[in-house]
Amino acid sequence: MKFTQERSEQIYRLMAVLDDADAVVIGAGAGLSTTAGLEYSGKRFEKHFSDFEQKYGFHDMYSGGFYPYPTPEEFWAYWSRYIFINRYSDAPRPVYQTLYELVKDKNYFVVTTNVDHCFQKAGFDKARLFYTQGDYGLFQCSTPCHNKTYDNRDIVLRMVNDQKDMRVPSKLIPHCPVCGKPMTTNLCRTTAGMRHVNDISGL
Repeated sequence: MKFTQERSEQIYRLMAVLDDADAVVIGAGAGLSTTAGLEYSGKRFEKHFSDFEQKYGFHDMYSGGFYPYPTPEEFWAYWSRYIFINRYSDAPRPVYQTLYELVKDKNYFVVTTNVDHCFQKAGFDKARLFYTQGDYGLFQCSTPCHNKTYDNRDIVLRMVNDQKDMRVPSKLIPHCPVCGKPMTTNLCRTTAGMRHVNDISGL
């Protein structure tokens, strides 16, 4: 009862501050999407990636994103499925929609490390978002030879629909329209990770 009372008091104080605020800055990380149901392990991982777990031996989506797949066909089979369920599928719980209703009439700004587009899907204005680590919904040149990013919805859906035995057809592997090198996800990643994209393509 004491714990419940303390939490209730904190919520009421927060509501009062929010009502009086002229502007609101929201800082959000992975915990917000986890609360919305976008878990990267457990039953959700097993539902979508049990075949990858059995073949490659990792036990959560995050680890799978760093796995050194031997071919680009396998790399994109994993990543297309990963992007589809974490970017183009709706979160199970309306956490972001609830947050939007609380601040939509305020002068708000969001700084987030999340790359799953949940803020925009809930109605947040893109001009008021700073997503510091990228967006699952975009591809970019792996070099990169230029700064442009590319919407990936259509190609991701094709990869998901056409993959077989954890491989996508070679014709679906994305390449940069400028230099011809492999495309990669628009994510903050290590130099080693960028090298791996090139290594599996023989470049």
